Amino acid sequence: MCRYLVLFLLLATFASAQNPDSLEVHSRDSIRYTNLKARMSKTKFSRAVYRLLFRDVYNQGKVTEVKEIETNPFTPYEGMVIRKVFIRQLDILGESVYDTTRKGNRLEKFLSKRVHTNTREGIIRRSFLLFSEGDDIQAQVLKDNERLLRTNKTIVDARIIVIPRKDVTWMADVVVLIQDSWSLNFAGGFSSFKKFNVGIEDINVRGTTHSQLTRVRWDALDNVGKKFQFRTIYTVPYIGKTFITGQASFIYERDLEEKSIRFYRRFLTTETKYAGSVDAGRVWVRQNKRLINDIEEPLIFPTKFNYYDAWLGRAFKFPFKNSKLSENSRIVAAIRHNKYHFVQRPEVTPDSNRLYWNRSATLVSFGYSNRNYKRDVLIYGFGRTEDVPVGNLFSLTLGQENTEFGSRGYGGIQYAAGRYLPHNLGYMYGLANVGTYSKNGKAQQGVVSGQINYISNLIPFRYSFFRQFLSFRYTRGINRDPLDYLNISGEQGIRGINNDQLIGTKKFTVGTETVFFSDKSILGFRIAYFVSIDLGLVNSDQLHLWDGPLYQGYGLGLRLRNESLTFNTIQIKMGYYPNIPGNSAPFRFGASGNVPLRLRDFDISAPSIVPLQ
Repeated sequence: MCRYLVLFLLLATFASAQNPDSLEVHSRDSIRYTNLKARMSKTKFSRAVYRLLFRDVYNQGKVTEVKEIETNPFTPYEGMVIRKVFIRQLDILGESVYDTTRKGNRLEKFLSKRVHTNTREGIIRRSFLLFSEGDDIQAQVLKDNERLLRTNKTIVDARIIVIPRKDVTWMADVVVLIQDSWSLNFAGGFSSFKKFNVGIEDINVRGTTHSQLTRVRWDALDNVGKKFQFRTIYTVPYIGKTFITGQASFIYERDLEEKSIRFYRRFLTTETKYAGSVDAGRVWVRQNKRLINDIEEPLIFPTKFNYYDAWLGRAFKFPFKNSKLSENSRIVAAIRHNKYHFVQRPEVTPDSNRLYWNRSATLVSFGYSNRNYKRDVLIYGFGRTEDVPVGNLFSLTLGQENTEFGSRGYGGIQYAAGRYLPHNLGYMYGLANVGTYSKNGKAQQGVVSGQINYISNLIPFRYSFFRQFLSFRYTRGINRDPLDYLNISGEQGIRGINNDQLIGTKKFTVGTETVFFSDKSILGFRIAYFVSIDLGLVNSDQLHLWDGPLYQGYGLGLRLRNESLTFNTIQIKMGYYPNIPGNSAPFRFGASGNVPLRLRDFDISAPSIVPLQ
């Protein structure tokens, strides 16, 4: 029922602008639905009945459930000819793709119309759409295009609606509903006129979708002589009709200097035949390291290197056309070549500090990818549509690395799978990696790792919902260098701390989080409360993993986010860490800005070395 009600609202909005005959009935239904919604909001009992019968994500600012796990909604229109493509851009505040009749207040309208510049319609048609007027409708292309629009940083949410013509039954109009994100972000800090920083980011410069990030820091008391620090990154997404993204970076900071340029294109959909990237630059970084066997003495040394890295991949359709897997499956072959030359580094030998060898490598990979997407809400977002990847992948990577101490081979295998469990038990994702260099029959810098992530279905609670998150991670390094190790603090294990003493060559972590999505909001910022528990083991090769202490972290707090804005999620958290080495106090309280997480996809990218993480 939710699907039809949402469709009625979208059609009503479009009808008011274009008013084709085929939309009149939908407009009348939309008016009836809006009137019904108003009448049933008058009493507590009628509101309860309304919530029982209807679902609407934006119900007067309250979070309720919309979950679309269905067959491709564009399948009934397969083969029709697209007569017209209409672009409908919603206000960034007030309206939503779920309810285009919902209008903002005067301030929201002013900010949407006078302060923000919407993405130019010509750019949307030229660079963002996989179809055009006169094309035959391909259901999978429209579904993929809708998902790609939502993955764009400049867009909060998007919908594609197909409207069959009444006068010509083999033709249809296509409506593309797009709601931009707020484009300007400001950041800064002030201690004194001797130490302050300021930053500005525009993710949609003058409606072009170009992104410009600039940050400046002044520290007159800096002890390494870098009083003035600067960073600028310029990104051009989807150049022309190529879907190639270009990015240039210039960074001059206390612990990092970088000049780099990059062009890349992903396997955006299962119909994408080619993907690849070209990346080159010069990097200087001041690294803080510890020896695994002597974690009390930190080491600080600068490293400088030049590099280039390029890869190209080709996707082929699944060879067995009659298989049910053929529609969303691809066979992918890729080749990669890179080179790193160090100008400044720690001392290296044939048996140590392999990370800092001068080297070049050629890798090839062969893989199988099956991927589809199902729409959901309230996972990592706060009401926006989230495309949950469902499928699996398998890849085999082989290659050779040439170094200043000779050559060595490499081999790696990766397998990943994710799906919704039967009987509404939630979503589960699993990943396994094995990879190692090999020289004279001996493994070098090897990795064995795996993880399992579980996300429950939305669980109703009063007028809102909560979810349960659970994760298990295991990693073991094989014949690693003393400066090449795992760390289980931060997002790699014990969240909320950054500790360089929680290191080793093998680890096992468990994390659980209960998130309650409130039906309340503050100035347009939706609220989610959370309780988390993180447990972790880490140790070196000389000891059994279970011989070390069980490090613990407990947290509770809240997160605030307005999906129309591109600010990071605001998190306020109180944490308790009873046995973390080097902690001045077990309790921590703080506020931070977190980048919104996204679920891992099943597209195969560049041939790569299994990371130690």
